[in-house]
Amino acid sequence: MNELQIGTHTFSSRLILGTGKFGNVQSMLDAIRAAGTELVTVALRRFNREQVEHDLFAALSTIEGLTLMPNTSGASNAQEAVRAAHISRELSGSPFIKVEIHPNPQHLMPDPIETYEASRILASEGFLVMPYIPADPVLAKRLEDAGCASVMPLGSAIGSGHGLATAEMIKLIIRESSIPVIVDAGLRSPSEACAAMEMGCEAVLVNSAIAAAENPAEMASAFNDAVKAGLKARDAGIMPKSGSAVATSPLTSFLGKTS
Repeated sequence: MNELQIGTHTFSSRLILGTGKFGNVQSMLDAIRAAGTELVTVALRRFNREQVEHDLFAALSTIEGLTLMPNTSGASNAQEAVRAAHISRELSGSPFIKVEIHPNPQHLMPDPIETYEASRILASEGFLVMPYIPADPVLAKRLEDAGCASVMPLGSAIGSGHGLATAEMIKLIIRESSIPVIVDAGLRSPSEACAAMEMGCEAVLVNSAIAAAENPAEMASAFNDAVKAGLKARDAGIMPKSGSAVATSPLTSFLGKTS
């Protein structure tokens, strides 16, 4: 199975995990291992080297081969996001940054203008920028032209579990994009992750659906299988849809010859 390439980095897993909302750190670590993921996103406020019990960096460092993608969650504008990115890189040493700016706590929709501005600045500074965005093909192309390493359109609102509500817009983004398109937010079940991969996404990012499951590790494993199945089906060539019924065997012709 081919690898996911983001900038100069390659990953064998196409399932990216968020690290929020888990009941405890051990549950999060078990889910990451079960998912087989190699890239996780962590909010800057989860780095706390002065209080080890609250520092996810130390816990995540115990998983070999895991790459951290700090995110700017909590930033309300481009200036705050850029500052958070600089601090995150200093603390983690990671070249990746997920630009996440959602100033309205009621709906948590990403701010397209501030996201573009922060992404443009950070890409020019050498970050591998992966912006979380509305499912807007025009914005996605502008971010690609600005030097982003990927774009991450939402499937639906964060934590809503409404799945691929923006599927038609994501298809347009995929058609026009030459960088990885990764669905982020809204996925509720493994079947939706499979559908995103069949659609043409290069990866999916999942958090709430796994963290809120009764058994996060089992759910992470199920998402892992679903992502692989979706990619395998896409590579195998999914049959086109037909506007009319098509017989799977020449039954009518056979009966005509024997009557």
